[in-house]
Amino acid sequence: MTVNLDDTPTRLRLDRALDDLAVTFRGMTARADETQCTCHWGSAEELALLKVPDLELDPELLRRTWGAPDWGDHGAVLRRVLPQLARALVGGAVPGYSVAEVGESFARGGWQHWPTRQRASVSEFLHAWWSHSLTSPASTIPVPGLLVLCAEASATLTPWLAAWEALDHPLADRHLADTAARWEYDLLTDELPWFTRHDEDALRAELTAWLARYAPTRLHAHDPSSTAAASYPSPPRPAGKTPTGH
Repeated sequence: MTVNLDDTPTRLRLDRALDDLAVTFRGMTARADETQCTCHWGSAEELALLKVPDLELDPELLRRTWGAPDWGDHGAVLRRVLPQLARALVGGAVPGYSVAEVGESFARGGWQHWPTRQRASVSEFLHAWWSHSLTSPASTIPVPGLLVLCAEASATLTPWLAAWEALDHPLADRHLADTAARWEYDLLTDELPWFTRHDEDALRAELTAWLARYAPTRLHAHDPSSTAAASYPSPPRPAGKTPTGH
């Protein structure tokens, strides 16, 4: 018997959210007429597995499935694999460099336009995972990466930054210090620290303004000698600037 030593309220919330995904998306399949390229994606036999409900996929097939950008109905495919994908994400099976791609996959699936029950289940999973990571000493995906995932999945930073700001926890402040240090150079040079398919200028401006308003006080309380995030000016981006990935 495996004993889960992490029985904090945020972990219990996350476990309930994972269980709810499994119930909500039970029986989902890709469309019967869904197709894929056998040269670049995989075999016809592998595609057939996506049309069988609740069958566990091997990790490599799972990766190719959520990562493929050209499904006829990406939403149906995402619903088919979502319970397994969510557990893989929380368990650390997806490498950190793929977090933006995972967020893009959620966005391509259009989950915010799914039926109410499905939409609520996905939202609760993302929020529960975010809250747990902010209060965990070593999240499977570092907090800066998870913020990118959530922002790309939802096309906004607002709820994730609001949840962070409302959380009075020393580990949340430690993650804030780490994030500010990682992203300081990009933001001070008028760059969003990751490539986005959403409104880059709006995301950058919101993140910069939030750090400038919120981070100095919290980081000083966390470490009085800290100078990180002391100033995040938000100069206007030159017209016609091409987004770059990070």
